[in-house]
Amino acid sequence: MRSPSQSRSDTIRPVPTPPRESPPTEITLAFDDNRFASLVFGQYDQNIAKIERRLGVSASTNGNHVTIKGPAESCDQARRVFETLYERVKHGHAVTLGDVDGAIEEGALQGTLFPQPEVTRTSFEQVATRKRGAVRARNAAQDLYLRLLKRNELTFAEGPAGTGKTWLAVGYAVSLLEQGAVERLILSRPAVEAGERLGFLPGDMREKVDPYLRPIYDALYDFMDGRTVERGLQTGMIEVAPLAFMRGRTLASACVLLDEAQNATSMQMKMFLTRLGEGSRMIITGDPTQTDLPPGQKSGLSEAIGLLSGLEGIGHVKFTGKDVVRHDLVRRIVDAYEGNPQSGAPRTS
Repeated sequence: MRSPSQSRSDTIRPVPTPPRESPPTEITLAFDDNRFASLVFGQYDQNIAKIERRLGVSASTNGNHVTIKGPAESCDQARRVFETLYERVKHGHAVTLGDVDGAIEEGALQGTLFPQPEVTRTSFEQVATRKRGAVRARNAAQDLYLRLLKRNELTFAEGPAGTGKTWLAVGYAVSLLEQGAVERLILSRPAVEAGERLGFLPGDMREKVDPYLRPIYDALYDFMDGRTVERGLQTGMIEVAPLAFMRGRTLASACVLLDEAQNATSMQMKMFLTRLGEGSRMIITGDPTQTDLPPGQKSGLSEAIGLLSGLEGIGHVKFTGKDVVRHDLVRRIVDAYEGNPQSGAPRTS
């Protein structure tokens, strides 16, 4: 029979010590130029409000000074965000709420990499064009995407709407054209109706297919002057065409983009991939959860990723709902659909 003391020692368990919270910290930053500081803070301090929400700090301004209060690690990250945004404004770039998100993600990357001296990359990749200047990745997934585009001849990008797949791909393609790395741009999409039956479309061939390709035109005009785009379309330096027009061609010295690739069939995808010629780059983007192919028709995008990912010279990046940069509400919408498998399930087998 055990003694009372033995019984107590058998039943008593040590209580784990709760993690110690970092003591509150206060950091004050002083910017050299009041005008630049106001651009960093945003209209009605909207950029500051976003930093406060995302990082769990409080920030107050007084002229060109901003005082940050909160946990030490969060304050340090907020400091890096403000400094990044200020450098951006000094170089003549605008600061939007999306840029604030990007600076927050980049600040987290810097905080992770600084303790490791063997790693020298402490900022996100960027792509530069004459019209927009430097456009920097806004999160780790976009950073990986740009690095894969620069490293590989063929890159797959899959993920939900609003993650910047097509927009960054067009920006990268335009930068290659302006650098002289390629001689032309070929931008394509499958001409598949998104669940509707549009019927007969009047006009010539370009007028018939342009509605399907409008998102690509929008991205082109974002990165290039309108007159340059029109001149490029007339001379053939820029070609925007439906996927069906790619058959039988060899696409050399070109940057070739296939957008909405989830609507390409297996045979169409194989046809498109085998168009790649000497000195060319190919980018394929799509969202496997938004397939508009007829029921029972297999998507060529998912099949190609499964077959080709991991091969030398081929990159693959997968975006998720947390990588949405279009609007905070879009991110929440995507998360809601991803959390409901029935509503977001692809219609193909």
